[in-house]
Amino acid sequence: MSMNESIACVGLDAHKANINVAVIVPGSKEIAFECQIAHEPGALKRLAGKLKELSKGGLVAAYEAGPCGYALQRRLKSLGIECQVVAPSLIPVKPGDRVKTDRRDARKLAQMLQAGMLTEVHPPTPEQEAVRDLTRAREDAKQDQMRARHRLSKMLLRYGLTYTKTKNWTKSHHAWMRALRFDHPAAQHTFEMYLLALEQAEERLAMLTERVADVAASEPYVRHVGWLRCLRGVDTVTAMTILAELHDTRRFTSAPELMAYLGLTPSEHSSGSRTRHGSITKTGNTHVRRVLIETAWNYRHRPAVSLELAKRRAGQPPAVVAIADKAQARLHRRYFKLKEGYNKPHNKVTTAIARELTGFIWAVLNHTQAT
Repeated sequence: MSMNESIACVGLDAHKANINVAVIVPGSKEIAFECQIAHEPGALKRLAGKLKELSKGGLVAAYEAGPCGYALQRRLKSLGIECQVVAPSLIPVKPGDRVKTDRRDARKLAQMLQAGMLTEVHPPTPEQEAVRDLTRAREDAKQDQMRARHRLSKMLLRYGLTYTKTKNWTKSHHAWMRALRFDHPAAQHTFEMYLLALEQAEERLAMLTERVADVAASEPYVRHVGWLRCLRGVDTVTAMTILAELHDTRRFTSAPELMAYLGLTPSEHSSGSRTRHGSITKTGNTHVRRVLIETAWNYRHRPAVSLELAKRRAGQPPAVVAIADKAQARLHRRYFKLKEGYNKPHNKVTTAIARELTGFIWAVLNHTQAT
């Protein structure tokens, strides 16, 4: 839907150092004003004054979501300018257009904003963004731990040192590694640095996990986390990742809409009488998609309520527990139908289960919103 003709449309091509600005004034379809300003508060304040002079009625600006985050949008809002952050992947592109500059990008944003061809993303509040960054920091620490483990284990393998008593990365395994000694000083120093990096990564991961648990036990997350933990394979970290990344579940009016947002729906290329379905789209939020696929592996086991799951369900609403039980039964049955009945590969089956699990998560979150 196109913008009201009485509203001025402003395209902003924002970068770390500068911002290209293009303005279409009310009653026109041509660029009436364009400039480049420094990306700093003083220049933005002067720009806000200039834009208010150009616009006779309303004023709306837009820039692409990216590394600059939502700080620019919040600053413009504080200066009295409505600003949209739009999804770059959903901006229409002309196949034959081979010229791309910052100035042209700003003009294109202004024109498409006026034509109503841009898709606005849902910006989180500063508090929601802070919690989201915390869960992502924990995810980064988990990846650092995995890399540190790989480097250390591969070094020990090169020297023919293998631990066979119990599983790796247990307390006894760590004690065994600390007792190792190498003949050459350089090898000993390398080993100690790898071991130190691992211990630091594990300590950082433990601290971040504890902090995520503290946030999960506080408002406004405590009730939602408790409900999501009723689902098999969903504990505090997974529940917090889902809530922090989605932040406002009211924007998803149906389960298929949430599945599409997470990139779990099959791609499609249809032409004439020919219909071809491909792999999942992998659009949208990668963090939630990752934890859902990890969680989906749990449903290969037959439905059961372990002692740990029973503790998580204690005191939770019966309606949510019923949804979780229904998820266990259906997803386990679906897993074996796809794996044994249709002989699908494990990865494809797990992805399909993750997509259906998204529907049950939507049901839980929708139940949350309804109370």
